[in-house]
Amino acid sequence: MHALAMAVSANLPVILWGAPGTGKTSSVLALGEQLGLPVEVVVGSVREPSDFAGLPVVREGGTWFAPPRWAERLAAAGHGILFLDELTTAPPAVQAAMLRVVLERVVGDLALPEGVRIVAAANPPALAADGWDLSAPLANRLVHLDWSISAASVADGFMGGFAVPDLAGAGAPTAAEVGAARALVGAFLRVRPSLVLAVPEESGRAWPSPRTWELAATALACTSSRPGEWAERVRAELVVGAVGEAAGFELLSWVRDLDLPDPETLLSDPAAPLPDRVDRLHAVLGSVVAHVRADGGGDSWQRAWNLVARVARRTPDVAAGAARSLAARRPEGTPLPPAMLELAPILRAAGLMP
Repeated sequence: MHALAMAVSANLPVILWGAPGTGKTSSVLALGEQLGLPVEVVVGSVREPSDFAGLPVVREGGTWFAPPRWAERLAAAGHGILFLDELTTAPPAVQAAMLRVVLERVVGDLALPEGVRIVAAANPPALAADGWDLSAPLANRLVHLDWSISAASVADGFMGGFAVPDLAGAGAPTAAEVGAARALVGAFLRVRPSLVLAVPEESGRAWPSPRTWELAATALACTSSRPGEWAERVRAELVVGAVGEAAGFELLSWVRDLDLPDPETLLSDPAAPLPDRVDRLHAVLGSVVAHVRADGGGDSWQRAWNLVARVARRTPDVAAGAARSLAARRPEGTPLPPAMLELAPILRAAGLMP
């Protein structure tokens, strides 16, 4: 439940996998009530493709794909939860029509507001009436969470009420947190390029692709500033739910062993020690670039070049990516620092310097 709450707060599209009658729907409704979000429940087994792709109608001399009423209500509210229930009972044609809704938040010719979260629920096909496996493209658009219950939690719920996690401090990650997490994922994929894309032979659950690595980066970002065992568990559930067990646990293990220095410390102290490992250097420079982009100031941008130049003296290839990113995001009016001269060949090769 904590992972679900964090995913909804961070606006990650998520699917809950669990047996029938285990409280998935009621929990989503309770979560929506706590967050002040209206919930629209759409049951896949009783819907047609036109309920997601829109019904063609003639309008002002052209064709308009009219959205259903549930989409209009969410658009009018400006925020909410679209709850796609019983997803594995939806026929393949309906699943195909859902793809654009889940990825682009578009229903027919109506664009849903950014404040609309997407949550789905599914029974394993063996437990679903006339169930279908989730198609690989649709599975690749969602973070997959296993929904399990314990006898003790059910008993406590009947006695004292079913609790919804306290979401104080939860929400969408900051730009700096997202940038740092994307840098970590990028550095990891440099050393494990085979994990960038691994299309499964069988569809249905999470698998790694550039799209799901983006979800994994958001999952890292939304838990990065929340220490403790609870945050570690939620981080693992979300990352593994995005890219699958093998890739997810490998990323988590790699991140746990990094022990990176703080970006502001590196910018403030020209003599601050740097990691020896190439993958850690990639991660360090990525986090510094993300920090500078979030800061947006000319002073931090200039200081970042001193760090990039230090790295370039040891490993020019590692510094190249950070140099290109910094050069392309120079704050208006900021003078060029002397350290850029050391990197002139790299910048010329990238077409960023005459």
